[in-house]
Amino acid sequence: MKKILFSIFFLSTVIGNAQMVGKVTDPVEWMNPLMGTDSKGDLSNGNTYPTIGLPWGMNYWVPQTGNMGDGWQYTYSANKIKGFKQTHQPSPWMNDYGQFCIMPETGHAKYNEEERASWYSHKAETVKPYYYSVYLADYDVTTEIAPTERAAAFRFTFPKTDSAFVVIDAFDKGSYIKIIPAENKILGYSIRNSGGVAKNFANYFVIIFDKPFTNVNSWQDKQPASSQLELKADHVGAIVGFNIANRGGFVNARVASSFISIEQAEQNLKEIGKDNFEAVKLKAKAVWNKTAGRIMVEGGTVDQVRTFYSTLYRMLFFPMKLYEKDAAGNPIHYSPYNGKVLPGYLFGGTGFWDTFRALYPFLNLLYPSINKEMQEGLVNDYKEGGWLPEWSSPGYRDIMVGNNSASVVADAYIKGMRGYDINTLYEAVIKGANHEGPISAVGRKGIDYYNRLGYIPYNVHINENAARTLEYAYDDFTISQLAKALNKPEKEIEFYAKRSQNYRNLFDTATKLMRGKNEDGSFQSPFNPFKWGDAFTEGNSWHYTWGVFHDIAGLSKLMGGRAMFVKMLDSVFVMPPVFDDIYYGFTIHEIREMQIANMGQYAHGNQPIQHMIYLYNYAGQPWKTQYWAREVMNRMYKATPDGYCGDEDNGQTSAWYVFSALGFYPVCPATDQYVLGAPLFKKITLHLENGKQFSFEAPGNSDKNRYVQLAKLNGVAYNKNWISHFDILKGGNFTTIMGPQPNKNKGVTKEAYPYSFSAYSDH
Repeated sequence: MKKILFSIFFLSTVIGNAQMVGKVTDPVEWMNPLMGTDSKGDLSNGNTYPTIGLPWGMNYWVPQTGNMGDGWQYTYSANKIKGFKQTHQPSPWMNDYGQFCIMPETGHAKYNEEERASWYSHKAETVKPYYYSVYLADYDVTTEIAPTERAAAFRFTFPKTDSAFVVIDAFDKGSYIKIIPAENKILGYSIRNSGGVAKNFANYFVIIFDKPFTNVNSWQDKQPASSQLELKADHVGAIVGFNIANRGGFVNARVASSFISIEQAEQNLKEIGKDNFEAVKLKAKAVWNKTAGRIMVEGGTVDQVRTFYSTLYRMLFFPMKLYEKDAAGNPIHYSPYNGKVLPGYLFGGTGFWDTFRALYPFLNLLYPSINKEMQEGLVNDYKEGGWLPEWSSPGYRDIMVGNNSASVVADAYIKGMRGYDINTLYEAVIKGANHEGPISAVGRKGIDYYNRLGYIPYNVHINENAARTLEYAYDDFTISQLAKALNKPEKEIEFYAKRSQNYRNLFDTATKLMRGKNEDGSFQSPFNPFKWGDAFTEGNSWHYTWGVFHDIAGLSKLMGGRAMFVKMLDSVFVMPPVFDDIYYGFTIHEIREMQIANMGQYAHGNQPIQHMIYLYNYAGQPWKTQYWAREVMNRMYKATPDGYCGDEDNGQTSAWYVFSALGFYPVCPATDQYVLGAPLFKKITLHLENGKQFSFEAPGNSDKNRYVQLAKLNGVAYNKNWISHFDILKGGNFTTIMGPQPNKNKGVTKEAYPYSFSAYSDH
């Protein structure tokens, strides 16, 4: 056994019982793709799957332990693998599209997924972002996978046998297969999807083997296999055989797919070119190290470094590229909106209700070039579908609430993104903010009520009405900010700025909480602040009351001032985790995850309250932010299969950790401010895309020394409770002196507080 695991060189010292990591030189080797995979429908520890692919790739691969069509396509506790599946699934709740699977066998050929399933063990499994390997015990076969963005290399290691097989399963709900023995090639497509596609949707694939087929068979539905070379039916597949002369014989396969055509799939296969398996693997590793190497950490425990890079890994997958490259290298895409093949970028697989909060702000900071492509993709979403998506998988999906595409668009432009059609995006944002869409999750459901009353009533049969109101108000703020940045007329800016104050209409002075309100102006009654759902979305009033990202000073004043505001914040952690689940009729997993966390009403496993810890900075008690941020990082995250405290949700819950480990968090996207917490490591260096570096240094940092005593920005004393995005982009360093007790004289004056609309706006 090698003395140095992961082929990483790091300097370490021992402090207490914790091994401290010095310099990381190979960040991808710290990533555990199995983090969060030990989940199920009624209790999520992440609801992730081990994604084998490249950052923001078009195709990913996963060992399939679940049944065809099951959103839980991989669960850590499963004992058998049924195939190796190409996937585009953003979450088990959204399920998959563009899928098929490959499975090697020996002995008697079996095509049914239950019959072909093989026992395996995690002890004989290697899982890395750029490489997967597993031993299939029932067949004495090892399968290895190495990815490119739109293709993958497979290597199967067989025993000596004349009965080696590879099964191609194109799945049900409509599929096609064609075997071309003279070229060792299999072509096909699958139209299986979970919605959000045009009628002509298909995922076309091509597979080329490096050895001739000794026999070929195809199959459809539940009929016996036949010698037909081409089939089209509800469910088809192929079985091809190989003669393996010696034990340990390889069969290599190159695989690619396309949403455009089989010909384009063959074009995408050129990503591999003449590279052998090892070359594909090493190139994939290099891509991961280059991408993850934008952030280098030093001076944390082994567990902290593993968790940091494992959460970073999860952040770099979604949204996925839906665009492909034509023969000239130009981006083209199949449109899930109109079914046409069109030029330009397109992305899919994200819900803005989750990811507007921290994932997109993180891209703006560290990976602006890819977010520029994503903004261009949003332009195409609007041109082709008539609306900006709020949940895309791959097109519009009718789930969640809010109009948070406005935040994603505004934050990118305000943080400095340029070189794309922002005027068309502004047009799209304005349309979405003032019209109901073709489905409830596009545009703004209840907009007529919102405009007339300043809120969406509780008693007009619009679900989750208070949540919609609060999110629309914040989204209006982001539109006013974007309008200001684009030099729009003052009247237009004022219109959205005024609407951003609609959150006030739901504040109940008697309970100091947000509360559903009826059309006649009376509050919804009876009112249970612990009731999940109903007026709120996957949360209760204690969670959503803090959803006034843009005007915490205004919220604080409504509550009676800073002292009461802090008391209300404190209450979240000291109340018992009681709940009312009658709206759902059962205890949804988000409730259960709050209940078992032993943090009172704080429900970090879901998004609405994740920013709340940072709000102490707006009331002069930043040390409480420092304490609770560290508590959540310590208790709610670990690079293990049960390492999250709820659904990871396309990078958002991971982004909370990564930002918090840096020592700040984007409470209010569409401003340039990050609200300060306290860093997790002794040093973190950001290698910015503009060529500059910014470091966060806390040499005395430890689990005991979690409180900031003083801070310096580029050597100058810094007393604000926030740091500017643009100060970071200039390069430099931010140094904090840490200690075991809070400094209750730092960050206590109004001049230190982060932005709030009421405190600083001219309106």
